[in-house]
Amino acid sequence: MAKISSTEELRRIYDQPKGRPLAKQIDRLEAHCRRFIELSPFLIMATSSADGFGDASPKGEAPGFVQVMDDRTLAIPDRPGNNRLDSMTNLLDNPKIGLIFLIPGVNETLRINGTAEIRDDDDLLRRFEVNGKLPKTVIVVTAREVYLHCAKALMRSRLWDADAQAPERPIPTMSEMIRDQTDLDIPLETEEDMRERYRAVLY
Repeated sequence: MAKISSTEELRRIYDQPKGRPLAKQIDRLEAHCRRFIELSPFLIMATSSADGFGDASPKGEAPGFVQVMDDRTLAIPDRPGNNRLDSMTNLLDNPKIGLIFLIPGVNETLRINGTAEIRDDDDLLRRFEVNGKLPKTVIVVTAREVYLHCAKALMRSRLWDADAQAPERPIPTMSEMIRDQTDLDIPLETEEDMRERYRAVLY
């Protein structure tokens, strides 16, 4: 096994990109990107700290929970979570951000790279009111690189294929796993108990 430590070494293994993989990258949220975001109920947000330590966080709601503000700007509400604030403290140190949007049943994804800031403007928060509740903050992203990512990864994983879904939960509940991983004395709960607990604080 040999460690690869330079771009030159990588390029001896991989061809240079050409054609569509390069040409498809744009710097704006045009009609197809806007429609993709409108239909997406789920995204992965990638950030990194000032020292380069990376983090990826899932965000999800009903389709359309992310709003496109203009051709280069989109806004993501921050809903109640675990209060670790990993992504947001990273953004305070390093405003660069990467997003991957998914639409259930669609094998392509939408990738957006850019910069972000955290806002708590009253008028902006009100745009994301759900069940009478506002997000505490909104992450406003300025897009720099925008492109559709090909379907190969989702095709290989068969992510949306019905027969690839586990018929029963194949791993212990979250409380069981955390109990085994740590010294925390936490009450064990069933999957349904967990879902009920989360439903009460989704917004």
